[in-house]
Amino acid sequence: MKRFLLKLSGEALSGKKGTGFDEATVLAVAEQIKALTAEGVQLGIVIGGGNFWRGRTSETIQRVQADQIGMLATVMNCLYVSEICRHIGLETDIYTPFICGSFTKLYGKDAMEESFASGKLVFFAGGTGHPFFSTDTATVLRAVEMGAQAILLAKAVDGIYDSDPKLNPDAKKYDQISIEKVVADKLAAMDLTASIMCMEQRLPMLVFALEEEDSIIRTVHGDFHGTRVTV
Repeated sequence: MKRFLLKLSGEALSGKKGTGFDEATVLAVAEQIKALTAEGVQLGIVIGGGNFWRGRTSETIQRVQADQIGMLATVMNCLYVSEICRHIGLETDIYTPFICGSFTKLYGKDAMEESFASGKLVFFAGGTGHPFFSTDTATVLRAVEMGAQAILLAKAVDGIYDSDPKLNPDAKKYDQISIEKVVADKLAAMDLTASIMCMEQRLPMLVFALEEEDSIIRTVHGDFHGTRVTV
């Protein structure tokens, strides 16, 4: 059984708008997920909150509260994407590391494994449940706990560059790069804490652009056009 952790960029889910949701984009993602689950692929999903909130850029409230707002943004994103997936016939469970009313289930590894055994799509919302840890860190943590073969990192950009391609038109894209170099050069695949965890746990990553047609399916099938991060 193939098992992957799919990290979706909140910003990428907003399409060209940059904020909120673009339903056509989310529906296209859901259809890809449905096709992969039909093949027997098990997916855990983490979604960033950047389409609603980027707490680290706030200068008017404390970091702890800013990060808590970010956690709730990821819950909203998972609720939305989960419901779109249900609309097309998938069964889903959403887990959070804190009690969130009746919206989600409280995360536990045994409960997660029961969801996978039942053929459900599993969403991990709310980050790690603690401030100062990003959804990138939560992504690696949940990937390790679920025994993922790799992290599929679907972003608004098509891979890892040696500098910001939005600021530098001559930025060089890597087709393949070691996690050691990502950490040493502090490249922006994930935040540094998450990258170090990937290095310690020897967990490979595939970084690609979500907006490319059928990008998730093609990446799982090996037709890959992003950056492969080796361990």
